[in-house]
Amino acid sequence: MRVRRGLSRSSPRPYGGAAVTPWIYLAPALVVLGGLLVYPVYQLGLISFFEYTQAQVSGGEPASFRGLGNYAELFGDGQFWQVLLATVVFAAACVVSTLAVGCALAVLLTRVRAVPRLALMLAALGAWATPAITGSTVWLLLFDPDFGPVNRVLGLGDHSWTYGRYSAFLLVLLEVVWCSFPFVMVTVYAGIRSVPSEVLEAAALDGASQWRIWRSVLAPMLRPILVVVTIQSIIWDFKVFTQIYVMTGGGGIAGQNLVLNVYAYQKAFASSQYSLGSAIGVVMLVILLAITLVYLRLLRRQGEEL
Repeated sequence: MRVRRGLSRSSPRPYGGAAVTPWIYLAPALVVLGGLLVYPVYQLGLISFFEYTQAQVSGGEPASFRGLGNYAELFGDGQFWQVLLATVVFAAACVVSTLAVGCALAVLLTRVRAVPRLALMLAALGAWATPAITGSTVWLLLFDPDFGPVNRVLGLGDHSWTYGRYSAFLLVLLEVVWCSFPFVMVTVYAGIRSVPSEVLEAAALDGASQWRIWRSVLAPMLRPILVVVTIQSIIWDFKVFTQIYVMTGGGGIAGQNLVLNVYAYQKAFASSQYSLGSAIGVVMLVILLAITLVYLRLLRRQGEEL
């Protein structure tokens, strides 16, 4: 019997056709993302190397190249380092609080009946769907020193939550957690439901408490999901703008509640120093990329597959 040489019809195509096919399907989305993300980031970085103020915007003066001059001016400003520290601390508090509330409610969803579970899910999705400016305005009304119900319930009289630096940050933190925890709750709840019930039953039969089950059983099995929600929370909370701007009136008294996003807005639009505002945006981008890469590297060292 004569054997035919060459490739049969069922053989894979040469020249890596199978490897190219997924990229062909992804090409339209990549083009859109390139236009929406890559080009603005390129322009942001480009402007940060030039002298770009209102004079250049109006065409009265040409844009002059400054190199790293904007970054040197930014890093030499003491207010920048104060705002950076406040941003890091505030974002860390928001991330930890959001994860704690979201994970706790996700576990609660597995313990309640269908009707309370549905009510909690609808309430959480309502908070998730509320625009940031609407939610911030509602929270300001709730904590209003004259007409807000919170002060009356707590017996605080005409206490102003937005006057003090820490109380204002606390108020914004509560609003950020309120509109952010539904994403964590729904995602973690879906992950818990995918865990085999036999594993949880075995842990309960061994006498493990709910906290021990979460720490020793659920958390390790949900590590990839927790990585996703943690990175998402870091990105969202580090670049908070609307809540701070609305609830503290643009950064609080004498800028005591400034974060990097609001600080960049003030530099770029209030002071017409667009190059400095762009430099702050580049610094924020680098910090977020560094945090994400370090976090992923630590997980890789622990042998986690993402």
